[in-house]
Amino acid sequence: MSSRAHAFRTGTLRREIAALAARMIAEDGISDFGFAKRKAARQLGVSDSESLPNNAEIETELRAWQALYQDDEQAERIHAMRSAAVSLMRELAPFRPYLTGGALDGTAGRYSELEIDAYPESAKEVEIFFLNHNIAYTHREPRRQALHPPEAILCFDWNEVPVRLSMYDPQAERNGRRNTERARLAAVEALLLDHPSTTE
Repeated sequence: MSSRAHAFRTGTLRREIAALAARMIAEDGISDFGFAKRKAARQLGVSDSESLPNNAEIETELRAWQALYQDDEQAERIHAMRSAAVSLMRELAPFRPYLTGGALDGTAGRYSELEIDAYPESAKEVEIFFLNHNIAYTHREPRRQALHPPEAILCFDWNEVPVRLSMYDPQAERNGRRNTERARLAAVEALLLDHPSTTE
């Protein structure tokens, strides 16, 4: 096979894998892009790692899929999640919360969690805060193979929206997570004003 034909085949496979991974994320609630693209590649019978799309390619396909099949539903979901984020971030203000993930970048779907990063002096003080405010939560084990894993992850519901609160050491706030968009409360409030609910 010529290098041009190989490049064309690889590009076509990347697009097919990205499209299938995007559909899995949108329909099945898979939140891990890496897992989605590996599963999509297996379903398509592709074992060639160079054919795997990057996250930006999957996000492009996800936006296209949502615009085609979930446009109104997805817009309402994003608005509900951002509204919940504003309310929650006000409550968690002492712990320096940031919105990240699909609610921020506009790709959250019906199964997405609201992703909040916080930088408390200690994760225990957040748990005490939750106990004092009767907020029921569960622990989720951080993925230790991640480059900068959180110290703790708490999962709970806020205004009927599932939330994943990842807590990092205060010194990590200055650095942020590489390649991860994040927004403070004022920026999320501005997003809500820029994109009001279509039912209001």
